[in-house]
Amino acid sequence: MPIGRAMREWAQYSIEEAGGRATVVLSGPMVVSSIGQLDPELRGITDSIQTIDISEVSPIDTVGAWIVFRFAQHTGADIVGASEQAEVLLEAVEDWESEAEIAPPRKRSVSQISENVGIAVINFFKGAVSAVGFLGSVIAAFFSLAVHPRRFRLKALVRQMELVGVTSLPIIGLMSFLIGIVIAQQGAVQLQQFGAETLTVNLVGRITLRELGVLMTAIMVAGRSGSAFAAQIGTMKLTEEIDAMRTIGVSPMEALVIPRVMAAVLMMPLLGFFASLVAIVGGAVIGDVMLGIPFLTFLARVQEVVPVTDFWVGMVKAPVFGLIVAMAGCYQGMQVKGNAEEVGLRTTAAVVQAIFMVIVLDAFFAVFFERIGWI
Repeated sequence: MPIGRAMREWAQYSIEEAGGRATVVLSGPMVVSSIGQLDPELRGITDSIQTIDISEVSPIDTVGAWIVFRFAQHTGADIVGASEQAEVLLEAVEDWESEAEIAPPRKRSVSQISENVGIAVINFFKGAVSAVGFLGSVIAAFFSLAVHPRRFRLKALVRQMELVGVTSLPIIGLMSFLIGIVIAQQGAVQLQQFGAETLTVNLVGRITLRELGVLMTAIMVAGRSGSAFAAQIGTMKLTEEIDAMRTIGVSPMEALVIPRVMAAVLMMPLLGFFASLVAIVGGAVIGDVMLGIPFLTFLARVQEVVPVTDFWVGMVKAPVFGLIVAMAGCYQGMQVKGNAEEVGLRTTAAVVQAIFMVIVLDAFFAVFFERIGWI
């Protein structure tokens, strides 16, 4: 046993009976460091107690006074023998007594669900209004730069284009290559049942150029660059760098948001086209290995069976997806306030919102292009 623990003096109690009255006599130091053993023992006393004698208690602190007061309340006993210090502390803890419940009463499930749904709806509309306001600020900043082109930060744009586009090529290329392999392999297995495995070329070419190439690229950019936008701007907002920029007359929209939005809009078509080409190459590899279609023949066949409208469908959707991803990241970054935890929450929200909106818009584009005959 440690020396300090062995030499420590603990608070103690004894029960004395005289004239049919039971008295609990407390002794020793009633302080937070010595009352640990006494507290559960006092809670276990079930006998009728009339008096609590604390004349032998020295010293006493607020915790000790609270234990004595609570024990007296529990047994209905009177406290006697209190020193001047003990009386002050007992009066203080008596004033702090509260009859409030430790845990608030739980609401009924139906009312709680209704309340949560209402709060979610209100927050949704507030967020929608705030997002529209942010979009208006971006448009105003863009036109302001158009009127005053000397304020445009070309170096920042080039840097963001490098981060969004060039540094994304390896991961997007690998992902697209593997997606092309999976599409070709699974499509060939199913089409072989009908003796139409040669149509794997059509499947890979059209689905990558029209849908998956741009869609998967947008998802990757949202997870990679959209989250980076939110984290970078959010950290600057938290450290008051954005406030400092406003103080010296620099617009955060022009310096931080516009370069990132333009970089995403300009690079997404290039990344989407690159992803589609790499996916077609992956499909050609599987065609050569599984179907016996020569690699170059597969590529030449793609040019014959894939209409040029599929290429334009992907290129039209790409900049819109880039705009959505960049706007979600920058908007969530500008909403950071309070503490560092908010940066993580806003970064997660930026990625989720960007991916959700990209998928919703992709469905809208599918219906739109079908209506105008680009199928």
